[in-house]
Amino acid sequence: MAAAADPLPSWNDHAAKKAIIAFAESVTTNGSPDFLPPDERIATFDNDGTLWSEQPMYFQLAFAVDRVKGLAPKHPEWKDRQPFKGVLEGDLKAVLAGGNRSLAEIVAATHAGMTTEDFAQIVTKWINTARHPSTGRLYREMVYQPMLELLAYLRAKGFKTFIVSGGGIEFMRPWSAPTYGIPPEQVVGSSIKTQWEMRDGKPVLVRLPEIDFIDDKEGKPVGIHSHIGRRPIFAAGNSDGDLQMLQWTTVGRRPSFGMIVRHTDAEREWAYDRDSHVGQLDQALDEAGQRGWTIVDMKKDWKTIYPAR
Repeated sequence: MAAAADPLPSWNDHAAKKAIIAFAESVTTNGSPDFLPPDERIATFDNDGTLWSEQPMYFQLAFAVDRVKGLAPKHPEWKDRQPFKGVLEGDLKAVLAGGNRSLAEIVAATHAGMTTEDFAQIVTKWINTARHPSTGRLYREMVYQPMLELLAYLRAKGFKTFIVSGGGIEFMRPWSAPTYGIPPEQVVGSSIKTQWEMRDGKPVLVRLPEIDFIDDKEGKPVGIHSHIGRRPIFAAGNSDGDLQMLQWTTVGRRPSFGMIVRHTDAEREWAYDRDSHVGQLDQALDEAGQRGWTIVDMKKDWKTIYPAR
């Protein structure tokens, strides 16, 4: 009999790969003491830094920066007003210096005031044309091949896979299915408020310049409960923003699996963790050993980073 095909061919045959396969087999094999029925096989994945890259800034911020530049001719006042002045001058430090308030102002100016359908079209055009400044790849090409394989493997084992990200839910939904095989209804993220209106005799949903929900840190378990209604048995993240999701997933008596993608490959991607201004991994790294979470060392565990072009 021919040997079964390797379900994770881009993963080196190290402890992380073995742990993932062992867990998946244990909860899906009839007769196993850890067997769980398919409706309990919920797997949640952070997006930025877990399913695709996030340096030198979150890709949704890159989208917002491009939107500011595109809208600037209609807003001459922006050239003298932070954080827009920093965006237009390419001064990322000035933009980030304003913290969440500045980011919220940029999001409000670039993500609101349009219908949900119009926003989806804008995102789709950007994700299919915008390129990363360092790699030259389309942003949608900067997904991790090993993680694409992991998503497909878990689904083949009867898991339902979800994105649970601090990124905008309506920023991710237009391209999550073709990119990850995750349909829009299985995307959980941050959101701004919307309201129902009649425009030209047609009902539409209009995006408002107000934050509705932040799906990060302690917000992630809340978002999972609100959108999914089941506690995951598998959770993967890469930063302290995923800590509470990992904690909530791996507590209790049921079999569970927590995974952290650690960025250790400065040559093929980026190397960063505790001191990074993007994707900081500090407390979650300390807790991983105490809680038995699997740390995926990108440099050692992955044969390749991005899909072949």
